[in-house]
Formats: sequence, C-alpha cells, structure tokens
Amino acid sequence: MDYTIRDARAEDMAQVHQLIHELAVYEKEPDAVEVTPADLERDGFGAEKLFHCFVAEVDGSIVGMALLFHRYSTWKGPIIHLEDLIVTEKMRGSGLGDALLTEVVRYGHQRGVRRINWEVIDWNDPAIAFYESRGAKVLRDWDVVHLDEKGIEIFLSKI
Repeated sequence: MDYTIRDARAEDMAQVHQLIHELAVYEKEPDAVEVTPADLERDGFGAEKLFHCFVAEVDGSIVGMALLFHRYSTWKGPIIHLEDLIVTEKMRGSGLGDALLTEVVRYGHQRGVRRINWEVIDWNDPAIAFYESRGAKVLRDWDVVHLDEKGIEIFLSKI
C-alpha cells in the first residue's frame, strides 16, 4: 500500500475532525466532541500554534492522524503529549498506526524531548498491545484527572 505521512495543513482539518469523531464513536462517546474544524484550523495554524499534527494519506484521502503538543515535566524537562493517534477503521492493521507513531517518536527525538506521554482507554486491548510491543509502558497505577468547564466553574466558585 502506498501512503504518505506528512505534516498536516489547515485545509486538512475537516478530514482530521472526521477522524476525531470516528474515534469518539469507537470510544463510546459520540457526542463528546466539541471542537470544530474551524477551532482546529485556528489552534493549529493561527498566530499561537497550540498543537502539531501529522496525517496519513492514501490516494488523496486522510485516513489517519496523530495530534501532539509540547509539555514540560518538572522531573524530566521537555516532553510531548500525544493527544490522539487515529487510523480510520477500514485501514486498521495496515501499518499506518505504526508509521504515525514512528513519525511522532522521530519528531520528539529531533526536538530532544525526554518523554512522550499519551493515554489509552483500559479496554482497548489491541492498542495497548501495539504500544507495549513498541516499548511503551502502560502505567496502570496512575489515574487521569480532568477538570472540565463545569468543574472549573465549580472550583472558582469555591474560592
């Protein structure tokens, strides 16, 4: 199969958004996606670039993506966070996920990061096996903490 892994462009964000929605459906949260293609264009390609995105393209269609952003660890220094790595269902098992993850790791290595972080839902056994086979450690003893918009309002109302 011929494919291209490349940096995303602003005009790719509608197709990237479709992949994000497909992931939300897969993760049983089809109504959770609030970000729009316009948000992605602004936040990834505007004056303040908030993320970097790679896309996997086959025959002119975007069939996968990896979206990441820079973080700083007080223990390690510069790191990156892989927010999502998505390959459309019909292309899973084709090697595109591996190619996208490889691009993310190269990107991080070139920038001297000391760690790459991401989350994987605990019931996604194929993804967990894939990540572990590439040398990643799945930390089962850490809980992810989110403070969503409502939680932020509650927090601020108590100070």
